[in-house]
Formats: sequence, structure tokens, C-alpha cells
Amino acid sequence: MAKKPKIKSGGSSNLGGVDLAEAERLLAFMERHGLEEFEYTRGGVHIRLKKQAVATVAPPRVVMSAEPAHPATHAAPASAGHSRALEPAVGADLHVIKSPIVGTYYGSPSPGADPFVTAGSKIEAGQVLCIIEAMKLMNEIESDVAGELVQIYAENGKPVEYGEPLFGIRASGKK
Repeated sequence: MAKKPKIKSGGSSNLGGVDLAEAERLLAFMERHGLEEFEYTRGGVHIRLKKQAVATVAPPRVVMSAEPAHPATHAAPASAGHSRALEPAVGADLHVIKSPIVGTYYGSPSPGADPFVTAGSKIEAGQVLCIIEAMKLMNEIESDVAGELVQIYAENGKPVEYGEPLFGIRASGKK
């Protein structure tokens, strides 16, 4: 259980133009959506909230399969070159790019436009892979490695969670 941040208000419900009730609503929003950090600016007031890391130890997850992993490029893609999977392919030596935020996944810059990437695309480090809309802000998600896009796990227009796998990339130099 994360500790609530301590706010010293000197007995007032307003701290330097910041309404403490509004700050509490923002903290509740962070908790509800599993956000680790939140930044907010309104009318000259800038608030940055960040949870203190809580050390937790999770047991290792072991996944076993009798079937060999099949490259995702052989799978029939869903609409607009997107396919959805809950977890990266078992045994695949893929670099997985996960969602850094909670929001709505968009695989193209606008409705009806070609997708940023499709399975089999050659990817460069820093290349935009998708957009995640969070609180009416469009956040471009870029690749942190170069290689071949093997799998797209998210589905266009659908919500994604923090830490959810978005893409599986076979980094350059790996076969």
C-alpha cells in the first residue's frame, strides 16, 4: 500500500493558489489509473505528483510450452496490419516496447491514414511507432531500438494499460 504524500497547509485548504481538494482529486485519479507520476498545469499553477517507489518482490514467472514459438509474421494480421496478443510470444527473443502510460492506442496519425508501422517493417531507433492518447493529449511512442517489427500487440482505438506490451521488435543483430 503506497503512502499518501504529506501536504503541509498551515491549517488552510488553499496552499499558494493550489486547492488541496483539487490535489486530493488528482491523487485519487493517479491511484485509480495506476499512474506513478502526474504533471498538471492550470492558470499559472503547476503541480507535479510522483509516487514514492515501493519495493516489492514478485516471484519469477515461468511459462512452459510444448509447441515451438511461431514468428508472428506468419499470423494473419488483423485490420490495418494490427494483431492483438496478451503476452509476447513464448521463447521469442524480442525486445518488447511497453506502454509508458494508460490511454487509447492509435496505430496511425489520423483516422484512415496509413499506420505508422506494420509487422515486418524495418524500425529505426527514435522512430514513432504509435500514438497513445491520454487526457486529450497525443503522446508519440518511439522505438528505443533498431530492428524488425515482428508483432503488434495493441489494437487500434482500444485502451492500453501502463506496462502493457505494445510491440515486439527483433533488434538488429539478433537472428
